[in-house]
This record gives sequence, C-alpha cells and structure tokens, in this order.
Amino acid sequence: MLTEPLAAQDVPALNRKSIYPQPFAARVAGRLKHRLGDHFGLTNFGVNLTELAPGSESALLHHHTRQDEFVYIVSGSPTLVMGEDEFRLRPGDCCGFKAGTGIGHQLVNRSDAPVLYLEIGDRTPGDYATYPQDDLAFTQRADGSWELTHKDGTSY
Repeated sequence: MLTEPLAAQDVPALNRKSIYPQPFAARVAGRLKHRLGDHFGLTNFGVNLTELAPGSESALLHHHTRQDEFVYIVSGSPTLVMGEDEFRLRPGDCCGFKAGTGIGHQLVNRSDAPVLYLEIGDRTPGDYATYPQDDLAFTQRADGSWELTHKDGTSY
C-alpha cells in the first residue's frame, strides 16, 4: 500500500471512545488520536499524533511487559509522571519507556492549553499492561486485541 505524504493532522482522528471501562474512560476523554502508522499501513509499530485537552490524561499510569514506547512533545507542556517522579515537558522534549522495567508512566495535561505529541510503540505480541494505581489489567490476545480485566482476572 502506497500513500502519498500529507499533513499529520489531516489524518482523520480516531472516532471511537476509549477501550478503558468506566470510570477510567472519563480520565482520557480529552484525548484525540490521529493513527498515522495505521493510515500508512504500518504493521511492526504504531505512530499516533495525539492531542491532549487541558485536564486530560494520555493513559492511566501503566507499564508494558513486552512493548516499548516513545513520546515526542510537539506543542504544549504536559507533565510526565514516571514512577514516583514528575517532569514538566516542553516542545522538543522526548522520553522512551522500555518494556519490562515495571516503571509506570503517563502524560497529564495540567496546563490550560492543548498538548500535541507523537507516540510511537512497537507491536510485539503477547504483551501485558499493568496499572499500578488502578484495578485494571490489559492482556493482549493472539489476534492483537486486548482483554480488559480486574487485577483478580474477572471481566469488566
């Protein structure tokens, strides 16, 4: 599949709600993703241009067992929560999150202006995401979809 270049924000934003169950979905309701990698047919890794409204979170604090992640701030000043530490980021800042470290991470927009950032992640199969502050677990199925459960394994 060959697709011509275009402005990243011209890739239609994902028009679906979060796969997080309530009450968690409300925390990311101000997040809008332009799935750039999917638009270009990429299958080995994903690339999203993500808009984060004031007061919103990129995701719940989480870490992956198998998938690496990377973020690059395009505009705005989000707060990176990484483990017990917090860092105020600015345009041009970036950070990578190696799988298997057990260090939770998320971006939170505590400013009164929108944030725009690139997020890049691999698509290594068999991943499991842990949410240290919330009763939530994500297990990746063989087809790449995610199963959401409570930490005790019961379904939402």
